[in-house]
Amino acid sequence: MQAAIALALRGRALSSPNPAVGCILVRDGRVIGRGWTLAGGRPHAEAMALDTAGEAAYGATAYVTLEPCAHQSQRGPACADLLIAAGVARVVIGTQDPDPRTNGEGIARLEAAGIAVQSGIAEAAARASLAGFITRQTQRRPFVTLKLATSLDGQIALADGSSQWITGPQARAHTHVERAHHDAILVGGGTMRADAPRLDVRLKGLEARSPRRVLLSRMGDAPTGWTAIASPHDIGSLEGCDWLMVEGGAETAAAFLAIDSVDRLLLYRAPVVIGRGKAALGDIGLEQLSDAHGRWQLEDTRLLGKDRVESYQRIR
Repeated sequence: MQAAIALALRGRALSSPNPAVGCILVRDGRVIGRGWTLAGGRPHAEAMALDTAGEAAYGATAYVTLEPCAHQSQRGPACADLLIAAGVARVVIGTQDPDPRTNGEGIARLEAAGIAVQSGIAEAAARASLAGFITRQTQRRPFVTLKLATSLDGQIALADGSSQWITGPQARAHTHVERAHHDAILVGGGTMRADAPRLDVRLKGLEARSPRRVLLSRMGDAPTGWTAIASPHDIGSLEGCDWLMVEGGAETAAAFLAIDSVDRLLLYRAPVVIGRGKAALGDIGLEQLSDAHGRWQLEDTRLLGKDRVESYQRIR
């Protein structure tokens, strides 16, 4: 299952409007097929793995990160039906599909066909890999990562606005990898006016994975090639966006935190002290210190050259 989850990452931010799923077929202790959701959402991971395995799929075990879909589509058959037709003997599932068109129906259909089904394997990791899709299905908005690059004392720029560069090349490269895994990236008007950011992916071979650019603008206007939204509450209107990265600035970051729409904090910290400068965040509406505790859980931390990156998940 962990290998299937790793495969699924290949399709993340490319598979829209479908979730990025991974599938591995095993027979007699040997991997006979692998698949992940391809660009544009088709073929699905199960279809790709079955096509690779061919007739060897008969009697195999399928490990799939998300419950196989049960609904028909003009773009292709239901994956539950494909697995049944291939004659697999067992299906191991990471997590159930919250889409009401499938939600348990895929499992029921497999079991009705005599296929052994086991669900909830490595479920926390499977759900984390599908967090964008699950958040869209359950909360009608994308999963939001807030990225901040700061000094040790929490500043994002000097007092005059100079901010290039606080972090080093390794941390900036890591940011570009993160961008490649998101459907869209958002900044506020202040950042647009001060930096005119490109917000693309500048890593060789990944340039085509640059996310869509979104501007938070009270006036509702944006440059050509950008999408404008007037409020953080409007992120649910971003079609085909399950993964949204918010990059700045301080007021925009605070606005998302104030309405509790940040699901992950990605904090890059450089070993520098700035003193009087521009703080990373504005007012987030916190009234007492006790309200700040118990909200964030560290999921990963590592060194990137001289800088450190920390990833925190919102505890819900």
